[in-house]
Amino acid sequence: MQCFRRQPKRSVSQENVLREQSRRVAVLNGIRLGLKDDKDLKFLLKGSQLLKVKSGSWRKERFYKLQEDCKTIWQESKKMLRSPESQIFSIEDIRDVRSGHKTEGMEKYAKDVPEYRCFSIIFKDQRKNLDLIASSEDDANHWISGLGKIIAHSNSMNQKQKLQHWIHTCLRKADKNKDNKMSLKELKDFLKEVNIEVDDYHAKKIFQHCDKSKTEALEDDEIEEFYKILTERKEIDKIFQKYSDAEGFMSCQNLVRFLYEMQQEDDAVVAAPALIQRYEPNERAKRGNAMTKDGFLMYLLSDDGNIFNSSHRKVYQDMTQPLSHYLVSSSHNTYLMEDQLTGPSSTEAYIRALTKGCRCVELDCWDGPNSEPVIYHGYTLTSKILFSDVIKAIKNYAFKTSPYPVIISLENHCSVDQQKVMAQHLTTILQDMLLVALIDGNKSQFPSPEQLKGKILVKGKKLSRQEDPTGTNGNNNLEAEDVSDEDEAAEIEDESVKTEIQQKGKSDTLKLAKELSDTVVYCKSVHFNGFEDPSHPRAFYEMSSFSESKALKLAQESGTSFIHHNIRHLSRIYPAGWRTDSSNYNPIDLWNVGCQIVALNFQTPGTEMDVYQGRFQDNGFSGYVLKPEFLRDEQTKFNPKSTTEGTWGTKKKLLLKIISGQQLPKVNKSKNSIVDPKVTIEIHGVQQDNNKKQTRVVENNGFNPKWDEEFTFDVEIPALALVRFVVEDFDMSTKNDFIGQYTLPFTSLKQGYRHIHLLTKNGDPYSSSTLFVYIDIQDCD
Repeated sequence: MQCFRRQPKRSVSQENVLREQSRRVAVLNGIRLGLKDDKDLKFLLKGSQLLKVKSGSWRKERFYKLQEDCKTIWQESKKMLRSPESQIFSIEDIRDVRSGHKTEGMEKYAKDVPEYRCFSIIFKDQRKNLDLIASSEDDANHWISGLGKIIAHSNSMNQKQKLQHWIHTCLRKADKNKDNKMSLKELKDFLKEVNIEVDDYHAKKIFQHCDKSKTEALEDDEIEEFYKILTERKEIDKIFQKYSDAEGFMSCQNLVRFLYEMQQEDDAVVAAPALIQRYEPNERAKRGNAMTKDGFLMYLLSDDGNIFNSSHRKVYQDMTQPLSHYLVSSSHNTYLMEDQLTGPSSTEAYIRALTKGCRCVELDCWDGPNSEPVIYHGYTLTSKILFSDVIKAIKNYAFKTSPYPVIISLENHCSVDQQKVMAQHLTTILQDMLLVALIDGNKSQFPSPEQLKGKILVKGKKLSRQEDPTGTNGNNNLEAEDVSDEDEAAEIEDESVKTEIQQKGKSDTLKLAKELSDTVVYCKSVHFNGFEDPSHPRAFYEMSSFSESKALKLAQESGTSFIHHNIRHLSRIYPAGWRTDSSNYNPIDLWNVGCQIVALNFQTPGTEMDVYQGRFQDNGFSGYVLKPEFLRDEQTKFNPKSTTEGTWGTKKKLLLKIISGQQLPKVNKSKNSIVDPKVTIEIHGVQQDNNKKQTRVVENNGFNPKWDEEFTFDVEIPALALVRFVVEDFDMSTKNDFIGQYTLPFTSLKQGYRHIHLLTKNGDPYSSSTLFVYIDIQDCD
């Protein structure tokens, strides 16, 4: 039996003092967020009763309140022995706050409640949505508006403000007796909280240095002194001193010199004054057109000091080339939230994929009850969702992240009658968004992403004797016809699936309704019968799907032919049937032969998704990346297996120094668990370029580990290479724990001293976890 130690009861006066201190802390944090005296913030700090909705029969009242740190929400729980940590969630973990009935849960279980009282909190990770009902429209508006403001203001904080906010929150947490002082024991607890192990001698040394009043407790200015020691960046001070004067100012002229010499910035003369105005907090320095150490640090932690080229955050590539000249961010079995056999299907999965920049989503369509088609993974126990609900979700979220076209990849198993219903839903729900006619009458090649902006294309089967997209072979009166059935679900390597297929009896053909056929314009699905004979070219709009194993075999054996095929035609690749756990394959070998629609399971984190998102953060996160010239040239002889024959861009030498890390997150939430970080640098590209090197392990320091280690990589084909930085918690006896990663195209690397802002396992940014590195890229002789 677990025993609980009774906490000593506080007096009324003690309670009042603590309440007043808590109020002051909340006010200070509100000011830090730029929300002083904000009525929504005040309401959230006070808290309110909300109805939590889980199902048709589970709707219970719970109290929710923003904590004084203005970073976390406390939620009441009726569960016995629930830990205090499990009753709190961070505002940093919120992806979106939606008003009304905008989730599946709200659609199903809260239709009896007016929309204006309903809202949902959507989390960044795989956590379930939190569906809530307020007691009034005003209360709902306070929560929606208040959370929206906190998220927006937190995101707009610079790195120094985020760090300050975080450290003060940890200080407050370590102050167990809430007396606004810090004892030596509390200081040691605080250091563990921020992920650093300091032996008793060093902890005491820091404490005595700061304890100017000799009271055995740090307060006010002494705590600020401790904060300064803790956040000192000696590696940056050293760089700053080289370019600053005796008074601690870096003149604009010296900043120009630093930008030229170290950062390899071509426009240093124009950039330097702008950087001073943007990042220098000291008004005197700003007036004198100079930078202090604080301003210099702010610049290095900003977007301008990021390893990723900030000009690539916008669409900068030529978007007027044929669609087949681009890699397209694509999802496999988009409806699934988990595995391929028993997991839930959800419209939320489509929303998540589209907001991650995905431009090609998949719909497996089957006959459903009440003449309404459903989507699920055929022959399995995955749950079913309505086709119409998915089309509504696609309509609402298709162009929130990118304006460029979305492709709906239909795997159709429906009867003719339900196919007609599908066609009706596509046309009535999507309306003008749905592409139903050729663009500018172009009959020889694909239109461009620019021409297709705001349009949704359907990929699927088309009646062969019906009028084809280019306006020939007329017989437009055909109502339905047998077409070959491409059934990817039937490839699943699972005994229960095979049994189900045998019992149902699977046909190789399917009767296709003309109405559904009409929705297919540029993406007609056909079986692949080998690379075309130049004397009998296939129509450009005919495209094939390949399993990863078949595609990899073609890439291996006929790389150059595959590249030529992918100049005019689209190719879609999907995971092998044995990947029932929704694991992913490496997309790089298929991108290297020009395959455009390389579909991955977006719900499964790992190296493959890191590389995928790394590739598509380029070109403004638009979901379209222009292939290198040698993958678009009709005369190309490029073969990724043999890169020595030909010139495919200048070979590069990457010189890389991993200097330090900052505020790495704790992997194990236990107070005494401190990470032992090491960094691995990976190059992903053509086979000759694939490489991996790693730093030594720094023991017991996730707060400010120092490495100062140099590495060199030779890169033959920079246009196809990506660089991945992985930070792990080293463990001698078991597998290392993942801490964070960042992946970017080689061509998006910035040179000089740069910060890498690490991402979580699910690809979301940590608020202040970084690596500090030095990059130098040289042409190879």
